[in-house]
Amino acid sequence: MKLYTKTGDSGSTGLFGGTRVDKDDARVDTYGSVDETNASIGVARAAELPLGVDRVLAEVQSDLFTLGAELACVPGHESRMKMALIGAADIERLEHAIDAADEGLPALGSFVLPGGTAGAAALHAARTVCRRAERRAVALRRGSPVRDELIVYLNRLSDLLFVLARRANHEAGAADVPWVKRQG
Repeated sequence: MKLYTKTGDSGSTGLFGGTRVDKDDARVDTYGSVDETNASIGVARAAELPLGVDRVLAEVQSDLFTLGAELACVPGHESRMKMALIGAADIERLEHAIDAADEGLPALGSFVLPGGTAGAAALHAARTVCRRAERRAVALRRGSPVRDELIVYLNRLSDLLFVLARRANHEAGAADVPWVKRQG
């Protein structure tokens, strides 16, 4: 089987369910941003994060593939994918992971800049990509069905990536980089 199909050479792509749309369609842009989030998390995982952080992120990457697949589906055809979709239990799992990662971290006294260890900086970068995916999903919802659970999941995930960056710094003995307000 060849990797290339040539079906997208005209600038269109197929959604699961058979509909073809332009590659700059809002739905394609949204699941593309979810894919970028997943890839960014993969980059962070390659930066040798603490084992507990890596375990959480491995599950998140699988979730993001599921979330992206749903977004790549013609609305109303999701049941044809024959897989469990992201739901309340997945969001709750992220919330538990946030609480666990936050336990024992120093209280925040200021905004935190991306930095510290390479892994923490990569997690902060993944967080910003996740926030973009969330914004794209919200925008998509204005004109096309998007389940609330997908937007909530992305919102919680960005919070999780923030606290995991702090956890990565903490476990490495590196301080978070505080934002220092300009004097004026």
